[in-house]
Amino acid sequence: MLGVGQCWHSSDRGLDCRYCETIVEMSISRLTRTVALLDGLGSVGALVMAFAAPCCLPLFAMIAGAVGITALGLNEKFVLFALQAFAVIAVIGLAFAASRLRQFGPLILGGLAASVLFFSFHARFSALLVYLGLGGLCVASVWNYLLSRKRRNDGAGVSLKSVITCPRCGHRAEETMPTNACLFFYDCPACGAKLKPKLGDCCVFCSYGSVPCPPVQTGSLCCS
Repeated sequence: MLGVGQCWHSSDRGLDCRYCETIVEMSISRLTRTVALLDGLGSVGALVMAFAAPCCLPLFAMIAGAVGITALGLNEKFVLFALQAFAVIAVIGLAFAASRLRQFGPLILGGLAASVLFFSFHARFSALLVYLGLGGLCVASVWNYLLSRKRRNDGAGVSLKSVITCPRCGHRAEETMPTNACLFFYDCPACGAKLKPKLGDCCVFCSYGSVPCPPVQTGSLCCS
């Protein structure tokens, strides 16, 4: 029988289950940052679905016929449903990107664009509103991409020093952060506590440091 603080393999392998918890938390953190890339996928998907419904959106009819999207023979109801689903995916990606970059302009624009799309499909259909909504999603995704690239290229303001504060004893120690790796574990020099990243953070500097790690400072994906 497993006791407190043990996992499925701790009884026969002598492993501390806190390491299993850390692996799970790091996986969730990695997944969280990956979701931030969904805005581009959602915007492109919504645009493709719009091309696949030229009967409702005549402006796309010529382009759709030229690239052969209409030859797919997709059901019109499915196409319109998929378009809205991709719009939701784009907004979710923009929301995660906003939390990572601390820039909310693309999220606001994407949210308004998605609202316009849903209003057009469920309240009063207007091809013009659909065009505006799709355009807004695409602009929001491009805007978000430019912000991310600007953060990555802005390396001059990156700090490599961070003061880690132990949550158990309050000891503070200044450490130099690596630029090409994540520090998953940190042993407090005062009380010996083994620190690990909090849920949603990529490293101990992002959880307990005065300054987050360099990849997070520049807005790039850490530990991908």
